[in-house]
Amino acid sequence: MKDIVLFTTAAFFEIFGCFAFWSYIRLKNSVYWLIPGFISLILFAFLLTKVQTEFAGRAYAIYGGIYIAASLMWLYFVEHHTPDKWDLIGSSFCIAGALMILFMPR
Repeated sequence: MKDIVLFTTAAFFEIFGCFAFWSYIRLKNSVYWLIPGFISLILFAFLLTKVQTEFAGRAYAIYGGIYIAASLMWLYFVEHHTPDKWDLIGSSFCIAGALMILFMPR
């Protein structure tokens, strides 16, 4: 359960960090958006190293599924756009795959 919290928190920081760059470059907001963006991306990388997975590639695979679901939550809560049914179906497959990789015995 601790790993799911770490993956989810890492996803938030990565999405926020990338959104900060998106905000500066695509939305033409202040260059100062890059400061929390850099800090957020550093926190993302740090948190991902704290999961209890032996191999980085497996951690990234698990994280990928959680990242996709977290991105759709960002779409809804921050950008105020409702994901469509295909977003939700695709995300469900990704989460199922991530949980399978995380919890199945080795």
